[in-house]
Amino acid sequence: MSDKSLNVNIQKKLKEFDLDVDFELKKGCLGILGPSGCGKSMTLKSIAGIVNPDEGFISLNDKIFFDSSQKINLKPQKRNVGYLFQNYALFPNMTVEENIAVGVDEDDNETVSEMIKRFHLEGLEKRYPRQLSGGQQQRVALARILAYGPDVILLDEPFSAMDTFLKEQLRLELANSLKDFDGFSILVTHNRDEAFQFCDELIVLDKGKIIAKAGTYEVFENPKKVQVARLTGCKNISRIERIDDHHLKSLDWGLTLEVSKEISPNITHIGIRAHDFSQAEKDDINSFDTENSTIFEMPFEWEITLANGLWWKYDKQMGNHEFEIPKYLKVDPNNIMLLEE
Repeated sequence: MSDKSLNVNIQKKLKEFDLDVDFELKKGCLGILGPSGCGKSMTLKSIAGIVNPDEGFISLNDKIFFDSSQKINLKPQKRNVGYLFQNYALFPNMTVEENIAVGVDEDDNETVSEMIKRFHLEGLEKRYPRQLSGGQQQRVALARILAYGPDVILLDEPFSAMDTFLKEQLRLELANSLKDFDGFSILVTHNRDEAFQFCDELIVLDKGKIIAKAGTYEVFENPKKVQVARLTGCKNISRIERIDDHHLKSLDWGLTLEVSKEISPNITHIGIRAHDFSQAEKDDINSFDTENSTIFEMPFEWEITLANGLWWKYDKQMGNHEFEIPKYLKVDPNNIMLLEE
């Protein structure tokens, strides 16, 4: 696997913005995280050959899919890429086994029965898509993709239209299915939990441009930019005024805070995750009072909105419906993220 790589460097003029993405994937699953309409699906469609970029190149190992300078543009059928659409795109007039057999040689019944077993579809072989649940449809679509042995699997918001219970179930199933897959996979999502669960590496896309590119843990722990912090779920973001190398004033919360990293001149904001506060004494570093806070009880946590505008989430012990907000809270200097606009 170490010498394999998927290279994508493409540009395309779109109505709202110009898409300009450049990345290399050497192993595992890459996540493309971003708001709706930022160019995520367009990137996948370009890799699959459904859409043509204006310029650039796409290659898998030594095989060139697209190269505008050499006028190479392989048809989708020649790219050996599996695309899992949001609605699964199963053929409605074909049974489960017929759908799975679509990309397989006519006399290769072994692969079809192997996929039926692997995706727990025994007993459903003769059913049509309309007779299947959302989860079963997803399994059939994945089985169909894997049956013809693709080099790359593209997953386009595969859970977007599902209720929470089904989503959790299918996330697990998809994670298990991809475990044994020896190629590359790319998951497009606007859901940070999905990105975190599935992806070894993460790209954050905004208006067609990559604004972050690193290992998934790194992007979540050190988002570097305000928009990346927002997209990875940071609820507390404030503009700042620098006092010295390690002290700043938060303009939105009215607090003076100490941070662990040096505040460079390009830092304009800070971010604090909602779970990163803890009980404090008045004189602790970065402590502040909690007077006039508002508390909401959620099924599994308490959500506290502080008078200064900060938002705190505190995990709840099941069965305990009483919670007293401590008089003072603090945030560890290590948990304050320094951000650029």
